[in-house]
Amino acid sequence: MNAPRLLLSKPWIWSFVATITVWIITVLFTGGASSLGLSQAALTFAAFSVIVGIGQMFVITLGPGNIDLSVPATMTLSGTLALKLMDVQDSMIVVGLLLSVLLGTVLGIGNYALIKLLRIPPIIATLSMSFIVQSTAIWANRGLRIKPPEVLASFTTSSLFGIPNVAIVALALSAIAWLLLEKSIYGRWISAIGQSTFAARMTGIPVDGTRLVTYMLCAVLASICGYLLASFSGGAALNMGAEYLLMSIAVVVIGGTAVAGGNSNIPGIWGASLFMFLVVSMLNTYGFGAGFRLILTGLIIIAVILMAGGRQSTR
Repeated sequence: MNAPRLLLSKPWIWSFVATITVWIITVLFTGGASSLGLSQAALTFAAFSVIVGIGQMFVITLGPGNIDLSVPATMTLSGTLALKLMDVQDSMIVVGLLLSVLLGTVLGIGNYALIKLLRIPPIIATLSMSFIVQSTAIWANRGLRIKPPEVLASFTTSSLFGIPNVAIVALALSAIAWLLLEKSIYGRWISAIGQSTFAARMTGIPVDGTRLVTYMLCAVLASICGYLLASFSGGAALNMGAEYLLMSIAVVVIGGTAVAGGNSNIPGIWGASLFMFLVVSMLNTYGFGAGFRLILTGLIIIAVILMAGGRQSTR
C-alpha cells in the first residue's frame, strides 16, 4: 500500500512521468504510426545525454560550485583525434577508443590542476580549459570531416533486438556508475564531500584525491561520448558537442540530483534525457518555431523541477 507513495516521493520519478506523458501525446498526434521509430530515436539520442550526464552528475555531487564546462570541447576533441587516428581502418577501433579514454584522463587531470593548484573556481577553470581544448580541436580538424571505420559506424547506428547499440552502451556505463555510487567506498566519499567538505576531511576522507578522480571520470565519459557521437554522425564536427553543455546539466537537475551536492541517482538521468528529446520531438511534430520551442521547453523543465521539489519537501 505504501509502495506507490514511496515511489512518488522519489524526485526522479517525475522525469519518467513527464517522459511517458509526452510520448503518449506525440504518438496520439501521429496516430500511433511512429511509436516504434520514436521510441528507438529517443533511446538513441538520449543515450548520448545519459553518458555525459552521468559524468556531470558525479561532479555536481561533490557540492556547490562543482561543474565541468569543458564537456562539449572534450567531446569535440576526442571525436576529432580518434577518427584521425583510426583513419577509417577497422583494425584501429580499439586504439581509437583507448586514445579517447587517455585524452579524457589527461583533460580531467588538467581541470583539477587548475582548480587545486591555481585556486581557480571550478566553473572558471573548466571554462578556461574548454577554450584551450576547443582551439586544439579546431587546429586538429582543419575543416576536414574524416569518416569513422565502417564497422564502428555500423555498430553505432544499429540495434540489438530493437534496442539501439548506443543505448546498450549507455546502459552498461549506467550500471557501472550505479555500482560506483551505491556499492563502493568512492560513492560514499563523494556523497560525504558533497554534504560537507570540512566534515569529510575531519573523518579522513581523501578529499583532493576523490575530487581529482571525479573530474577525470567526467572527462573520460565526455570523451567516450564524443567518440561514439562522431562515429554515429559519420564524422567529427567542430560544434558536435555544443548542445551537450546545458544538456548535461539539465538532465542531472531534472533527474533529481541535488544541485547542492551530496545526493545523486542514475535512473533520473535516463528519465530526464528521454524527456528532453521527446519534448523537442513533440514540439517539432506540432510545427512550433524554434523560438517557441525553446520557451515552452524551458517552462516544461521548470514545471518538472517544481513538481519534484514539492514532493521532496513533503517527505
